[in-house]
Amino acid sequence: MATRLARELAGKGAKTKATPLDAFQLARKKWLAGERIDIGALAKELGVGRATLFRWVGSRELLLGEIIWSIQLPFMERARAEVRATGARGAAFEASVSERLMEAIRSFPPLRRFIESDPEYALRILTSKSSTVQSRNVELLRASIEEQVASGHLTPPLPVDTLAYVIVRIGEAFVYADVISGREPAIDQAAAAILVLLGGKVK
Repeated sequence: MATRLARELAGKGAKTKATPLDAFQLARKKWLAGERIDIGALAKELGVGRATLFRWVGSRELLLGEIIWSIQLPFMERARAEVRATGARGAAFEASVSERLMEAIRSFPPLRRFIESDPEYALRILTSKSSTVQSRNVELLRASIEEQVASGHLTPPLPVDTLAYVIVRIGEAFVYADVISGREPAIDQAAAAILVLLGGKVK
């Protein structure tokens, strides 16, 4: 859903007295501080109507998705840069990036606090098919896999779209294992599964 907030985060949209970006920045600050995001209270603080704020952000869930994505994207970019510096390529590159990303997500206190406060609601935002977070993770991973394929470092054993989706789901299953199934997260095992899925060999 292309909300006005999403357009402004992409650098588009006209400025008003209070803008969707103002709403995003204020909500992000509150979320990082562990405060609950309430659309009515947020609208009042911004000096806009509740209906106006809903038009900007779409819904509370979409707003939270944008906030979480703004945290995860730098994690991904940093992981890619660090793994690229090691010279890893192909399946090893993707598995290593995924492992670093999972570790970063798993150890980020505001996200853990968000999940622990309401696990079912948090998982809906993080992992559902309508999730902004999940769909963007899939898109980003698909582009990364295509880059490895184009450079000749990876021969995909499955369609790239399928691989990207399955890898993201593996990551979700392991990172949030304690919430989903009551098991302890095993990030190293998730990375190994991703490596094998992409045709690599576990040492």
